[in-house]
Amino acid sequence: MAKNITPDEHPFLTTPHRTLITLSVPVLLSLVAEPLTGLVDTGFIAQLGMTELAALGVATTALSSVFWIFNFLSIGAQTGVAQSLGKQRHDEAVKITSLALMMAAVLSGVMMILGFLTAPLVAQLLGAEGAVLTNATVYINIRLIGAPAILFTLVGFGVLRGMQDMKTPMLIAVVINVLNIVLDAPLIFGYGVIPMMGVAGAALATVISQWIGALWILYAIGKRLGFSRNFHFSDALDLIQIGRDLFMRSGLLILFLILATRVANQISVDAGAAHQIIRQIWYFTAFVMEAFAMTAQSLVGYFIGSERVETARKAATYSMWWSLGTGIVLAIAMLAGTNGVIQLFLPEVDRSLFIPAWIVAALAQPLNSLAFVTDGIHWGTSDYRYLRNGMITATLAGGIALFLINIGDNNAFVMVWVATGLWIIVRSIFGMIRIWPGFGTSPLRL
Repeated sequence: MAKNITPDEHPFLTTPHRTLITLSVPVLLSLVAEPLTGLVDTGFIAQLGMTELAALGVATTALSSVFWIFNFLSIGAQTGVAQSLGKQRHDEAVKITSLALMMAAVLSGVMMILGFLTAPLVAQLLGAEGAVLTNATVYINIRLIGAPAILFTLVGFGVLRGMQDMKTPMLIAVVINVLNIVLDAPLIFGYGVIPMMGVAGAALATVISQWIGALWILYAIGKRLGFSRNFHFSDALDLIQIGRDLFMRSGLLILFLILATRVANQISVDAGAAHQIIRQIWYFTAFVMEAFAMTAQSLVGYFIGSERVETARKAATYSMWWSLGTGIVLAIAMLAGTNGVIQLFLPEVDRSLFIPAWIVAALAQPLNSLAFVTDGIHWGTSDYRYLRNGMITATLAGGIALFLINIGDNNAFVMVWVATGLWIIVRSIFGMIRIWPGFGTSPLRL
């Protein structure tokens, strides 16, 4: 989006469908880049042996569990910048950006200190011992050097997406991950004067690429928006409150998925394996939904900021239709690819166990698409507390359904995905009624 564009000139007003897709596709590509790199990292480390692979699993689980806590910086910055630009208040967007970056610097510094002190303990809590513990600790300690770069990038991506510049984050994400892959082989296995570093080499490759990406994104923000020292740390309370609500929302989301996995593994080894495959494909489809969610967040936030509630509702409506249509396509693709998934991933698993659960997961995709996109819409309106309350209700409903499953029953595994479907339904209903008819004090009520 051009820097000085006004709400009356926004391309969404004349070409809403084209604008949505033009913004969503780069977001999708940037979201997919990181998990693909994770697969490559895993492939390289697997060549070193099972000890190193187990250490990588422990370390990345610990780090990802910590870093997602700070995702509120990205969401808060994206909404704040989008709403400020909608008000035509460039100076306010600069203050929000600078404050978020300052908080990222402070929080990452604290994270590094605590991380260096507790890395062995954290790895032990995740079951690491012996050589696995040693390798996991080394990996965590090296990756912590990149903590500021990760938080700067989180904030930077949020800021640029709040400006509706989706292409720059996509380009940076792709370059970061390609560079990571290029550095992996020489740093892990050694090349010329570079010694073989093993797991430490994988961590170093990631840190180098992350810092290059962070410096790039800081340059892009400085050129496009600028920075300011004219902010007060008392303003950080708003971001901290956002962090509290989003921490609860994301924590409950992860808790439910962990509980569902636990029940599936209690049923049988085959059920656990089948659940892992369905869950991984569900994660991939979630990236597609997240692209529409982030686009909706920027558009809705921009028009809410410009006090054009009717246009914000229109942006929400179009985003939901596109996301719903994508969810239907994904459901059809999953159903059509049932046999292929079984042959590729689970050739030895009983089809009567896998197929019913797979069908439930596929049929839930349209509603899942609404659950994700309405999250983005409510992020755009700063309706974080409502999202938190919706997730509390959904997790209670889904958790009770999981608790009531008789793991000895023949239909136990499919009931795990029925419970997951219930969780998705409650989330989507909460998301929808806040928009239509505008439940409670909805910011989107006309």
